[in-house]
Amino acid sequence: MAKGKDIRDKITLESTAGTGTRYVTTKSRRNTPDRLVIRKYDKAIRRHVDFKETR
Repeated sequence: MAKGKDIRDKITLESTAGTGTRYVTTKSRRNTPDRLVIRKYDKAIRRHVDFKETR
């Protein structure tokens, strides 16, 4: 296995609803250099909301 920088980074997605709900996932630095915004389920308010990437 090659040593060095991994192409896929671990990122944290935080709810825009202000509930503090977070998801941890990975993304490719090469394909998506900008911050991600994904619509996912927020368990605290039981709805789908936008989750933004935090650094």
